[in-house]
Amino acid sequence: MKPVVYEQAQRIWKIISEGNGGAVTAEGYRFELELHKRLLSFFQVGEYYYYIFNVRDSCFDFMSADVKSVLGYTPDEVDIPMMISAMHPEDQPWFLSFERKVGEFFSGLTLEQIPNYKVRYDYRIRKKNGDYIRVLQQVVTIQFDEQGRLLRTLGTHTDISHLKQEGAPVLSFIGLNGEPSYINVTVEKAWLPAHTLLSARERDILLLLVQGYNSEEIGGKLFISKNTVQTHRKNMLHKTGCKSTPALISFAIKSGVV
Repeated sequence: MKPVVYEQAQRIWKIISEGNGGAVTAEGYRFELELHKRLLSFFQVGEYYYYIFNVRDSCFDFMSADVKSVLGYTPDEVDIPMMISAMHPEDQPWFLSFERKVGEFFSGLTLEQIPNYKVRYDYRIRKKNGDYIRVLQQVVTIQFDEQGRLLRTLGTHTDISHLKQEGAPVLSFIGLNGEPSYINVTVEKAWLPAHTLLSARERDILLLLVQGYNSEEIGGKLFISKNTVQTHRKNMLHKTGCKSTPALISFAIKSGVV
């Protein structure tokens, strides 16, 4: 099942790319790819990988092998739903807000301005081993149609955990070739109901955890085994990015899950 955030993001990307821009081939953007790949490399401050994102189809056209050293996944293991699911739950609403703002910003640019802007924002993402790192996402447009609709972008994810440990994600539009930059753009955080992260059974268990019951007691109340309760608890920690039961309970209360 694809995450709710992915479905919302897909709608945003469809708005950004809607229209008939014509078929696009690898030959059509090879030169731009190499140009922007070199350009983006100037801004790397840690380990990174790069990718080509197909805005219209909401998928990766290409993922560099360096994703293995940064996230622990091979390129064929990575797709958009997986990446969004791996985002820290607290950062997913920011991601949606930023993508909406990106659509608004680029819709106001001329055709000449579009390739001269880089989108930059950060968020936390879970590696294959379960640890979270903070990545800096930098994206430039490498293909758009005559109406200015974005078709393909080139992006990099750089591990900046050593530079930023805490704080909310930040969005900036970096002007290139003389265009003005807009740093730390004000964006209203999207509201994403936290209960969509958890199943109905998980919410039942979480409510009982908040009330102070242990796994064995919860199993008795819900007529399931203690091991099943433990499995659900482990899954909830994984989904929410919490490291302990107290952190999970705090998350539940603050986010309104219970």
